[in-house]
Amino acid sequence: MYVVENISLEPRAKRQKLNDSSSSSSRVSCGHWYVHYGICTARKSSVDKRRGRRFDYLFDGLQLSHEAVALTKRVTTIVSCLNEKKLYLVLDLDHTLVHTSRVSSFSEAEKYLIEEANSKTRGDLWKMSSQGDPMALLTKLRPFLGDFLKEANEMFTMYVYTMGNRDYADAVLKMIDPEKIYFGERVITKDESPYMKTLDLVLADERGVLIVDDSRDVWIDHKSNLVEISKYNYFRMNSQESKTFSEEKTDESVNDGGLANVLKLLKEVHCGFFRDKEELESKDVRMLLQEIEFNRVDEACVIL
Repeated sequence: MYVVENISLEPRAKRQKLNDSSSSSSRVSCGHWYVHYGICTARKSSVDKRRGRRFDYLFDGLQLSHEAVALTKRVTTIVSCLNEKKLYLVLDLDHTLVHTSRVSSFSEAEKYLIEEANSKTRGDLWKMSSQGDPMALLTKLRPFLGDFLKEANEMFTMYVYTMGNRDYADAVLKMIDPEKIYFGERVITKDESPYMKTLDLVLADERGVLIVDDSRDVWIDHKSNLVEISKYNYFRMNSQESKTFSEEKTDESVNDGGLANVLKLLKEVHCGFFRDKEELESKDVRMLLQEIEFNRVDEACVIL
């Protein structure tokens, strides 16, 4: 359940739910902290959309002021750390958790996959609809994905952040999280963030957020939060010369592949963050990532 559902971050003593009104609201200065479809929920007055940031992916028409965003990030992080011992994890979809390809681009050696998709023997390969054509796309789940999500969920509140559109994201999530156990409504797409990815849309302090993505370029302002994962290519790519996993009927290692190795690092960061409960407010995942990277480089130099 979201903090914005339960507490009012308006600067007044009395707490209230998002849609509650108060007789005292007209007697205090309103910062328009919560706006729903352009109307301030406290004053019932229209608000310029430029005065805050939209969070339609959580609630249709929701807009928060910059002050509300900052306080919500701070409160959710503190509550999550103290009550649940959880950090936040933002996961990319394509080439990180899955690989999707158009059937029309398949090589002859890949066409056997069309019959195997959605079969009892291939729970990792799914058909996807595209513009009314149920055979237009195939999506391959990355090895170890199920175990990764299950274990990561014990340590993190997870978001999906993709440069794909909302329909595509929803279709993939029906495969990997049909009951919305792992991500809930925390799914950000290019509909909300069309050009670059930003943690401004994630309701948690940056000091408690880790990102797993195969691309650094889209995270211009948040590279220090990023754990770069190896790109997962199962199907043939246009410029690829060597045979693919799909053509060779093999796959990435389950125990030593991208997700398995990233999970080890996430566990290390989580352990370091919560090692001393008295210092939680000063802990920062960005510093921990730097320390881990430095130690690994140092160990490599000693071995050499």
